Amino acid sequence: MDITTSLGSIGTRLGSVDSVSPLQFSGDFLELAVVFFVIALVAAVLGARGVAGLSMTVAKWLVIVFLVLAVISLLL
Repeated sequence: MDITTSLGSIGTRLGSVDSVSPLQFSGDFLELAVVFFVIALVAAVLGARGVAGLSMTVAKWLVIVFLVLAVISLLL
């Protein structure tokens, strides 16, 4: 197998550059933030204040990252 054959097979597996859309996000950060928020609520009800505080901090940062990426996506 020569180099052009192996590069051609890599190119077909990766797809063409035309099929890639710039800056599309699916909202995964927002979904993860909701999951960490629910974990924080359950931990707070069960009395685990440390876990609840940490989960709320992670959820807050994920929402901030989501908002920043959403604004950048809308501007571009």
